[in-house]
Amino acid sequence: MAPPRTLLVVLAGGAGSRLETLTEARAKPALRFGGSHRLIDFPISHAANSGITDVWVIEQFEPESITEHLAGGRPWDLDRSRGGLMVLGPHRGDEREGWHSGTADALWRKADRIRDHAPEVVLVASADAVYRMDYADVVAHHLAADAEVTMVTTRHDGDVSRYGVVVTDGGRVTDYVLKPQDPPSQVVTTEVFAFDPAALLGSLESVAAAAGDGEEGLGDLGERLLPAMVERGGAAELRHTGYWQDVGTVDAYWRSHMELLEQPPFALDDPAWPIRTRALRHTGARVHSAGRVEDSLLAAGVVVEGLVQRSVLSPGVQVAPGAEVVDSVLLDDVRVGPGARVCRSVVDEAARIRGRAEVGGGKEDDEVALVGARSVVHPRKRVPPGGRYPE
Repeated sequence: MAPPRTLLVVLAGGAGSRLETLTEARAKPALRFGGSHRLIDFPISHAANSGITDVWVIEQFEPESITEHLAGGRPWDLDRSRGGLMVLGPHRGDEREGWHSGTADALWRKADRIRDHAPEVVLVASADAVYRMDYADVVAHHLAADAEVTMVTTRHDGDVSRYGVVVTDGGRVTDYVLKPQDPPSQVVTTEVFAFDPAALLGSLESVAAAAGDGEEGLGDLGERLLPAMVERGGAAELRHTGYWQDVGTVDAYWRSHMELLEQPPFALDDPAWPIRTRALRHTGARVHSAGRVEDSLLAAGVVVEGLVQRSVLSPGVQVAPGAEVVDSVLLDDVRVGPGARVCRSVVDEAARIRGRAEVGGGKEDDEVALVGARSVVHPRKRVPPGGRYPE
């Protein structure tokens, strides 16, 4: 029996403002993860590993940062003459032209394309979380549940006020609240949804009609569309019990890397379920005789002449003699000068930490410091714990 004709739509158009300067010049899905990957690698790899070969990526903010990385789908064997990877952005030429004003609005503007594609299941996923998931299981569960939408959920023991929070009963979703001040449960959506195409397209039209001609558009899925489906009794739940971490804030982004070092939830290069990415064009990492590395991840092209502890160094990072990098995430081509110290920090691409400068703090309860891309922290300058540079 042939597998269901499934279309995965990756929503990659948001600005990611909660990540502050990390998303000033790149889309959030293009943000580096684990020294070697990008966040968008996760949903596309899960699709490829699940046998889903129709993948659409909807872009808007800083689209070049995503498009260049996607390389036409080659890393995931999605560069095909029929199907494969397709990149969609805002368009002009019909009544649905213009910028997307949210995830539901993005789908509504592409509704005719979805209708023409005629999938049996529309799978929708964001690209701002780290997890491993077999999308084929999601599709099978959705079809068996005979639902308008199947929400993949997980229990989150932290602050859930940033998420879509659900109440469930017997495998059905009985209540859904987006970003509640008083959450009714600790169960949140993972931003992976399986839709019945007719129900999705019909609901989008209904929400659009109710919205009228306002400039605000349809907003996000969780604002009107998902609550309406839940109210009709059309929402099923599939509980994800494995690792899932949203990385939508600087603190969460940093914490997910520390978890990757302390107790990896899964291997990014597991041959049975690889998280594929665009090939890196660097030589191997190099640790000099004076260098010392402990409990860290070093990407290709890294050069270490100082001390690196419990940190993730992305391609091209250099740590000079006498420098220390501890409990930190350094993105591509960062330079840490002689005698400088970086602790409990995230340092964006091509930043320069000059000699004897200090960034961040070393205490367990210190907040995470952030240095922006291409910034220069001058010699002996101190960026305090939780500080932002430039301010």
